[in-house]
Amino acid sequence: MLQLEKYDAIIFDMDGTLLDTMPNHVKAWELTAEYFAFPFDRTWLHSLGGMPSYKIAGEVNQRYGLSLDQQTVSAFKMEMFATLPFHGAPIPHTYEVFKQYRGQKPMAIGTGSQRDSAIKLLTEAGVLEAFDCVVSATEVNSHKPNPDTFLMAAEKMGKQASRCVVFEDTKLGLQAARAAGMDCYLVTETSFEFYPV
Repeated sequence: MLQLEKYDAIIFDMDGTLLDTMPNHVKAWELTAEYFAFPFDRTWLHSLGGMPSYKIAGEVNQRYGLSLDQQTVSAFKMEMFATLPFHGAPIPHTYEVFKQYRGQKPMAIGTGSQRDSAIKLLTEAGVLEAFDCVVSATEVNSHKPNPDTFLMAAEKMGKQASRCVVFEDTKLGLQAARAAGMDCYLVTETSFEFYPV
């Protein structure tokens, strides 16, 4: 098990880090791509995990030379996500870290999901009450790879950014953690890779 004693607080990303929701997000994008007739690139869309849906819609426009309305595309994608059967079981090795430090250290969620979706998923997974705060895409203007999400989480917990450690599953999230001055553990399929600031 990881030794996190030197940190004052832990910040977890949600999708693909604490909860295994990425397959549903990617499936929702597949349905959205079909509906709006743009190419579906599973690997590329997965790599954008941590970015809010309306910003991903902007990336789709840029990549494929389209002019789709970002809010319309985003709303459709979130609607598709909501209709899929719940798929947000905790990711085992991250969940072990969560359980070990629950009640021992302040913990926060720093996610690119919208607040309503994040609260719903965390509630359904039975973990919401364990977190001191949830910072979602709804609360910040500059999303990952910008540091705002993690800096706000540290501030809400009353902790110095440099004394927090982040768990993430995407390069965007890792960039955000480093920009915030925080060490980061990148979640792999079975373990973690450590990236100090």
